[in-house]
Amino acid sequence: MAVAEPAAGIQFLLTAFAFAALVWSFATSDFSLRVVTLNSHSAKPMLYKISGTWGNHEGSMLLWVLIVTLFGAMAAWFGGGLPPALKARVLAVQSAIAVAFFAFILFTSNPFLRLAVPPFDGQDLNPLLQDPGLAFHPPFLYLGYVGLSMAFSFAVAALIEGRVDAAWGRWVRPWTLAAWIFLTIGIALGSWWAYYELGWGGFWFWDPVENASFMPWLLAAALLHSSIVVEKREALKSWTILLAILAFGFSLIGTFIVRSGLLTSVHAFANDPERGVFILIILGVFTGGALTLFAARAQVMEAKGVFSVVSRESALVLNNILLAVGSFVVFFGTLWPIVAEMFFDRKLSVGAPFFNAAFTPFMVVLGLALPIGAILPWKRGKLARAAYSLRFAFFLALALAMLVWAMQTGRSALGPVGLFLGAWITFGAFVDLWSRTGRTGKFARVLRLPRADWGKAVAHTGLGVTMFAIAGLMAWEVEDIRVTRIGESFQVGGFTLTLDAVERVPGPNYFSTMATVRLEKDGRQVALLHPEKREYPVSRMPTTEAAIDYRFLRDVYVVIGDRQDDGGWTMRTYIKPFANWIWAGSLLMAIGGLLSLSDRRFRVAAGARKAPTGGVPAE
Repeated sequence: MAVAEPAAGIQFLLTAFAFAALVWSFATSDFSLRVVTLNSHSAKPMLYKISGTWGNHEGSMLLWVLIVTLFGAMAAWFGGGLPPALKARVLAVQSAIAVAFFAFILFTSNPFLRLAVPPFDGQDLNPLLQDPGLAFHPPFLYLGYVGLSMAFSFAVAALIEGRVDAAWGRWVRPWTLAAWIFLTIGIALGSWWAYYELGWGGFWFWDPVENASFMPWLLAAALLHSSIVVEKREALKSWTILLAILAFGFSLIGTFIVRSGLLTSVHAFANDPERGVFILIILGVFTGGALTLFAARAQVMEAKGVFSVVSRESALVLNNILLAVGSFVVFFGTLWPIVAEMFFDRKLSVGAPFFNAAFTPFMVVLGLALPIGAILPWKRGKLARAAYSLRFAFFLALALAMLVWAMQTGRSALGPVGLFLGAWITFGAFVDLWSRTGRTGKFARVLRLPRADWGKAVAHTGLGVTMFAIAGLMAWEVEDIRVTRIGESFQVGGFTLTLDAVERVPGPNYFSTMATVRLEKDGRQVALLHPEKREYPVSRMPTTEAAIDYRFLRDVYVVIGDRQDDGGWTMRTYIKPFANWIWAGSLLMAIGGLLSLSDRRFRVAAGARKAPTGGVPAE
């Protein structure tokens, strides 16, 4: 137990040194390293030289292991209040995960392999990855993916020790919350990148690798809410432990999907069955071993707290069921093409129509239930009283939806329903906040509420904003595709667009065909847009760079295509209402999580000091 803490710190420092050496190799264009030669070029801007470190399979796996060891070191450095036996077991499990991935790197994915004859220059990084959004997207995503390993380590350590109690719930929540925040930011960055970089105008494609990050996010959200019940009521112990195991298990499944070549994706790093089998073994050992231990220790997770059907506990159970089932629906849709091909010899494609139809109902029910569940008291409550306290929020949300329904004249109900759900969740969050201030001095007391209460309100508001934005964008988007000659004007959604020029422009490591498009509204120039098609001579890959006029209530999104035989140019134009609100909502969710994380009651040490340090483990 005494060795565990310094060992965790040394493990992180040694890994950080190795990672720094790899970053330095990319920054200085050291083409004696095979991975640098394959993924960099001396003409690249410095930002993309550095981000090239994790823009490939080997470097990204070293980042993966760096973050595993970072979380272990943080548990050693900041877990001073944890019982020594539990802390040692947590560090042991965390380091066992690190050892498995160290072996994976050394035997199948060594980033430090050298070339006998270094080339004069490299083969360049995939041009799609040469973007600020993609420079920061993987580190945040990995911090979320790998951060869930701490919840897994706490779960396995608790099973080994034979004790799951309220103190355990307090300890595991900050780690889960931190991982969920990073995953939220990482997924939002990836979605934003797909929106402005790929040129197809969407923000979510239900791509297998997108789904691989979304499933752990859903399970982490469920784990966050179920750990509250463990902490407050010492109930849902078995379910919370199972969620901790599954959340990290799905992170490993995501790693397997990205790196095995099992599913094709624009995001996939590698297509190597050997690596896929190695990761599958790691997945089987850790997830299978944890589930076996879970079954063996079922008797130590007896629930103590009892609660009625109408209570906050029951509402959190419903929340967990909806999030978990939604995650498994996404899992089924992602892997079904493989199952169909393996067992039924049929090639199928599962796309957005299936996911929208199968996943959306669970989120609609979650949105309807969330404000009522958040305001219900613990143990026993009255549904009528909770609904009565939310009457103004309900009628205001309904009035907004009816107003929009009347204004949109004959369109689908998707927009008004999305507005109702978003407003209902948002207004309900602040009614809940207001109800916590008591009967007198509400304005003064609301500012003194714990940060966790504010964090909960802000995060729920972010969910409401995102729900409305997605529904509004899908319901009211306008699309136009045409061939336009230079000097011609055309109308799209109340805007006038004129193609003024198309010219050839050199970039730092590419050549661009850049258009100049004048955007006007009611005879007044709104913006001058420059959509591009870029060609990267080293990698011989083209990319499409959309030009977007970002505004508070809408985006005008313009893409230039190929030159036609008649001298015209293909142009695609979208009017996208509330597009920025999607990422604003995600940012609000992350800010809400940070507010909660900053509440001293939920820090590991603060919670641990209140916990008993003794106890007899189950035999």
